[in-house]
Amino acid sequence: MLSDVLSLKFNPLVPEVKDAEISEKHLSDLKGYFADEHAYEQLLSEDPILYRVSTWEIAHGDGDLICGFGILQPGKVGDEYFFTKGHYHEWREAAEIYVGLSGEGYMLLEHETNKESKLFPLSANRIVYVPGYTAHRTINVGTIPLTYMGIYSVRAGHDYGALVENNFRKILVARDGKPTLIDRREYANARIPKGVS
Repeated sequence: MLSDVLSLKFNPLVPEVKDAEISEKHLSDLKGYFADEHAYEQLLSEDPILYRVSTWEIAHGDGDLICGFGILQPGKVGDEYFFTKGHYHEWREAAEIYVGLSGEGYMLLEHETNKESKLFPLSANRIVYVPGYTAHRTINVGTIPLTYMGIYSVRAGHDYGALVENNFRKILVARDGKPTLIDRREYANARIPKGVS
């Protein structure tokens, strides 16, 4: 049955939807996700809000879609830009479309099987397609909130657990004022003082 609820107006700078489910994540919700644990612990006393996601789900059938609106704040933990937890989909075949609304950021994608990592820009008027079997994380590299929309199948679900155990192999850090994708393990090893094992 068609109704007015099938049409939605939103503000791309603050894309929150009336009567939507809202999830808010603070820095303390991302323990173990950032590569620089010392910088993480130092910032933890402030426990800033990193991001909010407002979910618009109006139907629950197998063929239906969910639309999520995200607001990711600017900032860094050490050299590493603020990001979302990232996830696989529980239904691994499910793809997702991200649409940039405002700000400047990236999507970090990592394929589950071959662990290939790719970085794609996400900003106003840009779309990123996330294929199935691919972990994805949103990263804000700008000075204002990064806002975006994600569209995915009702069946998709979110699997955060797989990344709690292994995390992403690559991280995005500031190097000479520019976002630079580097290997997480190399970054961590470079931070260990010589003579310490």
